[in-house]
Amino acid sequence: MIQTNPDAGMNRHIGKRISRRELLQGSFATGGGLMLAFDKATWLKSSQLGVKDPFDGGNQLGVVDFSQEALAPMGAAIGDGLDGRLYTDLSQLTSQTAITATEQFYIRTRASTLLKDQETWLVRLSGSESKPIEVSLAELKKTVQSMGVHLMECAGNARSVHFGLMSAAEWSGVPLVELLESVKFKPQSTRVLVSGFDTYPTKSITSQPGASWVFTWDELRRAGAFLATEMNGKPLTKDHGAPVRLLVPGWYGCACIKWVNEITLVEDAVEATSQMQEFAGRTQQPGVPKLVRDYKPARIEQAAMPTRIEKWLLGERIAYRVVGILWGGSGPANTLQIRFNPEEDYVPVGNIQQKVNDPWGLWTHTWIPKQPGKYLIRLRIKDPGTAATRLNAGYYMRSVEITEV
Repeated sequence: MIQTNPDAGMNRHIGKRISRRELLQGSFATGGGLMLAFDKATWLKSSQLGVKDPFDGGNQLGVVDFSQEALAPMGAAIGDGLDGRLYTDLSQLTSQTAITATEQFYIRTRASTLLKDQETWLVRLSGSESKPIEVSLAELKKTVQSMGVHLMECAGNARSVHFGLMSAAEWSGVPLVELLESVKFKPQSTRVLVSGFDTYPTKSITSQPGASWVFTWDELRRAGAFLATEMNGKPLTKDHGAPVRLLVPGWYGCACIKWVNEITLVEDAVEATSQMQEFAGRTQQPGVPKLVRDYKPARIEQAAMPTRIEKWLLGERIAYRVVGILWGGSGPANTLQIRFNPEEDYVPVGNIQQKVNDPWGLWTHTWIPKQPGKYLIRLRIKDPGTAATRLNAGYYMRSVEITEV
């Protein structure tokens, strides 16, 4: 069962490949240091989509902050090891910047001070019916290729940190299944265990060490999983998993193991890893299964949320433009709806600009509140056949206080 309280769990204490051009046309991401008072030209012109922009000719007066959210430090790394964090400032997303700058890409765990020299890094491949093989970083780099732009979201993303544990980057790496098959690691065993270095000099107050996740071969193929060595055209930073991290497009970040140093073929009856158990509730699992075969894939279901509330003067009238993102799932969110208080009805989101579910799409909605006061902004997918557990439970709901109408 998913907890509708987004601050639960971790925060109690503190695919389809697409080109850069396609992403720039259809979605957006962060670019550090942008001003909050965006010019209207920053956004895709509605006229390009055959729709008149209701804010054309208006004047933006400012941005209204979300209320009842803590003052979390945004855009700067804090803490150490398992307690280390960096939160991406989603309020500054624009259609002009399609990729999160590396220095602004979220961090859920910082590199351990015990992490060894990366130049001699080895990834050990082993299995009960296969002779162990060690692949060096230099060997991996010989087959690195562009893997496209992909979003990553921490399963513990929460309102208390402004949902800042989510970012998108352009990745390069080596397709995992191709690598295993190239060294004669055929799918003789049912599943693949990917493990990473996860040892720290001090004990964490928010998590437990032991980064590893188990997948079926089919899950890895379908997702297009790869071992990443570069993000945004440069080698990974230590905090982002250098020298090698797993990336499973469309899956939560807890399955995208950092500092990968071992890949093991295992049988179907293997027990769940400590990481899988820790994140079971956050990845919509049925309880905390003992065996890996009882786990559902940790895929990100369809989700959406507002990221900014713009205040505008249209002639002599105040109006608000709600700006947001949508991501996850397997198809366009054509039935996305919004409401501003429990007593109000849901209405279709006014303008959705989405080409792909990974990394993310843009939506905007014109809002004219009836009176000043506090409002709860909640979205849902009307189609009951679309998996959207978190969204429909109100996980990404945000509140705002309007003082002028």
